[in-house]
Amino acid sequence: MSATSSRLTRIGVFYDGNYFLHVSNYYNYSHERRSRISISGLHAFIRRQVAEEEGVNERLCQIVDAHYFRGRLNAHEANQRGNQLFYDRLFDDILMSEGVVTHYLPVKTYQGYRQEKGIDVWLALEAFELAQYKKFDVVVLITSDGDYVPLIRKLNTLGSRIMVLSWDFEFLNEQGEKQVTRTSQDLLEEVSYPVGMHGVIDDRSRRNDMVIQNLFVKQQTQPRPAFATAANGNSYATGFANGHSYDDYAPIDEPNYNVDPMVDDDPEGRKISTVRSLKTGYGFINFPPNNLFFHYTSLIDTDFNELQVDDEVEFTVSQNAEGKDIAVDVRLVRS
Repeated sequence: MSATSSRLTRIGVFYDGNYFLHVSNYYNYSHERRSRISISGLHAFIRRQVAEEEGVNERLCQIVDAHYFRGRLNAHEANQRGNQLFYDRLFDDILMSEGVVTHYLPVKTYQGYRQEKGIDVWLALEAFELAQYKKFDVVVLITSDGDYVPLIRKLNTLGSRIMVLSWDFEFLNEQGEKQVTRTSQDLLEEVSYPVGMHGVIDDRSRRNDMVIQNLFVKQQTQPRPAFATAANGNSYATGFANGHSYDDYAPIDEPNYNVDPMVDDDPEGRKISTVRSLKTGYGFINFPPNNLFFHYTSLIDTDFNELQVDDEVEFTVSQNAEGKDIAVDVRLVRS
C-alpha cells in the first residue's frame, strides 16, 4: 500500500449548537421521523461522506476533533423551566461520550429579547486556530449561517476542504406562525462539499441505508399521535397527505361545537381541558368557542410525543402577535 493511499484523512467537526438543536427539535416534533438527531450516527455519516467526496477509504477518515458551541440559559433561569437543567446535563453527557468538546456562553437579554452574543465569533476563532494546529484535511461545519463565509475563506488558505451539513425546512413556531429555515446561498457557494441533509434524509431510494437510519436516535416502539405527512414523504415540502395543503393545518380559530362549554379554572388563571388534535409539532386544545393552538415549545415537564388526543392538560391562555388566543405553559395532567 502506498504512503498516499494509507494516509489518514483528518476531520474536524464544528457545531453551531443552537442551529443543531433547532434541527433536532424539528425532526423530533415536526417530521415523520419523530426522533432526534444522533451524534454518533451523524459522525458515522460524516466519515462516509468525506470518504466519498475525497475518494479515499472510509477507515482512513477519522474525526480527530469535534466541538459544540452554543449560548444557553444560566442556571437560575434554566431552573425555572421544569427539567431544563436535567436535559442540559443529559445532552452534555451524550456529547462527552462522543468526544465532543462543549463551549457555552450565557444567553444575554437585549432590548427584551434573549440573544446569543459572541458564540459565532468564538466558533470561528477556535476552528481557524485548531485547523492551523491540527492540520485538518476536511473541516465540517454544521450550520446554515452566511456569517461563516470569512471563516471558510481563511480555512481554504490553510489547504483545508470545507464540508457544510445543512437543513432546509418549514415549521410553525410557538406563536403559530409559519417559519422557514434556509441555508445561506453565499455559504453553499464557498464550500468544497455542500451537503443538503434534508434531501439525504428524505430520499426514498436511501430509506434502507443503515447509515441514514442511524442518523436518528432509536426509539422504543410505542403509540404515537397521528400527524400529517406529504404524499412524497416530505413534511411541509409540497403538501400533506389526503390532498391537504399546509394552510389546512395552520392555527386558525376552529369552531368547537362538541365540548362542554365549561372549562375548569383555578384561582391563578390556569385552565384545564383536553387535547383535541395533534399535528406536526403543534396541536389544539378544546376551549370554547374556538380551539386553542399550542406549540411543543410551550410544554412544561411534558414531551410532545407523549401526548395523545383526549389527554387532560392544564395551561394558561395568552395571545400571539396577531392578537389571537393561544395556550402556553401547557402541562399534562397525570393521574
